[in-house]
Amino acid sequence: MALSKHRWVLWLLIAALLACGRSQGSKQVLRVGFVPSENVQQVAQNAQPIVDILHKELGMDVEPFVAVDYTGVIEALRAKKLDIAFLTPASYVLAKNEADVQVVLKSHRKGYASYYAAIITRADSGIYTLKDLRNKTFAFGDPLSTTGNIIPRKMFLEAGIDPAKDFKHVLYSGGHDATVLAVLNRKVDAGATFANFTDGKDAAWIQYLKNPEEQKKIRAIAYSDPIPADNLVFRAGLDPALGKKIQEIFLELSRDPAGQKILRELYQIDGFVPATDQDYESIRAAFKIAGINIKEALQKKKP
Repeated sequence: MALSKHRWVLWLLIAALLACGRSQGSKQVLRVGFVPSENVQQVAQNAQPIVDILHKELGMDVEPFVAVDYTGVIEALRAKKLDIAFLTPASYVLAKNEADVQVVLKSHRKGYASYYAAIITRADSGIYTLKDLRNKTFAFGDPLSTTGNIIPRKMFLEAGIDPAKDFKHVLYSGGHDATVLAVLNRKVDAGATFANFTDGKDAAWIQYLKNPEEQKKIRAIAYSDPIPADNLVFRAGLDPALGKKIQEIFLELSRDPAGQKILRELYQIDGFVPATDQDYESIRAAFKIAGINIKEALQKKKP
């Protein structure tokens, strides 16, 4: 009887060790996706403090993924290769449609959870209205960018301008920084980018052009209506307990001055507030007005 008892204890010890080995071998990893607001290397560098904080607070490995374009993040979510991701409004609508992601937080700047698309030109271009852009060259950003393509197309069509017919030449720069530089360096007559407010003091050309004299060379000729802000989404099926911890981490960053600095360096935001899918109905409507089919949008490649 005593021998049987010792064997039972030994079996329990072996089982515990095996379980521990399996646990260590299959250590949980959080995979985080970042959309490229500017060049990939810069976003990856700015994202590292977020990765470090998540690793420390969650006690698990964190793998960042910065796609070369918006489609890359959406495809990774659809293939279940990401657990959470930072998305723009338009890419969220596509990801919701394709991967059934859950939006949990949206960003805010100075307390406002919205921003704007801006149509910009050089201050000395002689262009002052959208109608002045007929037969001009124009730069959109990423094809799936909210302020770099979707909303500007809506703005043009509502103004009676068809970008496919009325522009002399159209290019897709791939990012807001590239669009600003294309306009500054006269590669195009005008371009589409973002502005956090409509006073021209907090916008893409201010963010990417560090020289005040260069900033003065850019002028906005039109702003969109307010757009619901960028967001943080979870993949379908993410553990609710883990999801709650992640939300708490980002809400705490939003309250902490040091955390706010990290968020500003990453995406020029001040923090996060709760979000719902309903917040993005205006973006779904913009797809329709712009004549962009949500299902087909992911299949289209950059020209």
